[in-house]
Amino acid sequence: MSASAMSDHPSLLETGDVRTDWTQAEAEAIYTLPLPDLLHRAQSIHRSRFDPTMVETASLLSVKTGGCPEDCGYCSQSVHNKTGVKATKLMAVERVIEDAKRAKAGGATRFCMGAAWRSPKDRDMDRVCAMIEGVRALGMETCVTLGMLTATQVERLNEAGLDYYNHNIDTSREYYPEIATTRTMDDRLETLALVRAGGIKVCCGGIVGMGETMTDRIAMLVILATLERHPESVPINMWNEVQGTPVMEKNQPVEPIAFVRLVALARILMPESVVRLSAGRHAMSDELQALCFLAGANSIFTGNVLLTTGNPERNKDFALLKKLGMRAAEAPVYGSTDGSLRQGNGARSRPPGSALASGVL
Repeated sequence: MSASAMSDHPSLLETGDVRTDWTQAEAEAIYTLPLPDLLHRAQSIHRSRFDPTMVETASLLSVKTGGCPEDCGYCSQSVHNKTGVKATKLMAVERVIEDAKRAKAGGATRFCMGAAWRSPKDRDMDRVCAMIEGVRALGMETCVTLGMLTATQVERLNEAGLDYYNHNIDTSREYYPEIATTRTMDDRLETLALVRAGGIKVCCGGIVGMGETMTDRIAMLVILATLERHPESVPINMWNEVQGTPVMEKNQPVEPIAFVRLVALARILMPESVVRLSAGRHAMSDELQALCFLAGANSIFTGNVLLTTGNPERNKDFALLKKLGMRAAEAPVYGSTDGSLRQGNGARSRPPGSALASGVL
């Protein structure tokens, strides 16, 4: 479908109807629109669902670093990559809660906990669930990323009150074998389906700058936009250079305007999802971040470390938002269909018919 043909379908762009039947051709046509048109349409859709001056702030902590058996070519924590990252044991619950308290004091409304596992062992679930319960007791939203899950593990996380589960698909189905061979795209999608069926909100995005093509980047977003339900949170990561990883030999820095186009496409394809500027933001200029916010990004990680890589300092983030006339959300941010509900009250929200909402676990 050509860019001109898209203008004949205003409901696809101006009204931001939620669709799960997007095609690669449609997505590519939107991506290649003249930049003023693309940003106008993305911002119009963004304003119909969110307060355009409000940005969600989240904090990320590695609760178990290194020693992961997966061979992801981009990751500093894989045992297959000689990056100098030392494996650690799962952190104590008390230490995690202290980190969460500092994150909340710094303005974060969501606290994300990452563990470098292929999948968690059942013996670790008690401690992980205690972390979730402790962070939720602070009045923060919770998110964990632990690798692949079983249905029983999803049920335990649900019972602990987990709000979001992060499980990125990383890239397109076609490019996936180039970055990981110890798991498949279908493995990722299977865990996402279990999480969704278990009544937990989904956080899922990808990474750009690993040597993939523009077509791969768009295809990654199309996979997310054609799930039965869109992820509530979509992180877009710009790959951080990590010495000792295979991706170092093939990575190609993403041209800034190309990245802005990708953010705008994510906003148009998934109108009610929170779109997060995730890893790689420390290398972005203020001007690039401002364009991304204009394109529909409305979430950032705060704090100077993301798992094992850099991130802008928290004070710099808030100074940028102030300069732009924007502000950090004081409560969780949700998309709405009529523009009236844009910020939550911190309580966990469950979609109708989910396991928890229906009383069936």
